[in-house]
Amino acid sequence: MTTREINISYTEYDSIGQLSPEDRELATAAIKASENAYTPYSHFNVGAAIRLSNGKIVTGSNQENMAYPSGLCAERTAMFHAAAQYPDAVMETLAIAGCKDGELCRIPATPCGACRQVMAEYQTRGGRPMEIIMVGAEKIWKFSRVDDILPLIFDSLK
Repeated sequence: MTTREINISYTEYDSIGQLSPEDRELATAAIKASENAYTPYSHFNVGAAIRLSNGKIVTGSNQENMAYPSGLCAERTAMFHAAAQYPDAVMETLAIAGCKDGELCRIPATPCGACRQVMAEYQTRGGRPMEIIMVGAEKIWKFSRVDDILPLIFDSLK
């Protein structure tokens, strides 16, 4: 028997102003994208913004539907749109911002498991780490790769 340990690393910022200009632009785009969410049931708006290797920023927001689970998370909305519109571009960085009742959440909203797995597949497809930025009003967390938010990525079909 062998006991193993998984370690993750991330950077924590106290405000959006501490981010690099490039990351600040992406975080701001995610916050703005949350305004386009359709959330008549949860009133929890999430925005996502992805910087692609071609320099484009693609955004998405969560979209709820009365026929749950027919809605879709902001992260997957943005990733699927990016992949459909720019299939040859690599997803370099993804920023996520969650808002409740029109206010940015105090601590970052974290992606669901399904979104993490989709991020992992696009990271693998891109051939390099995808950075993840989770934006909150009092804390911002930046991860250098998807593996740090989904350490045991499902890839058994390869």
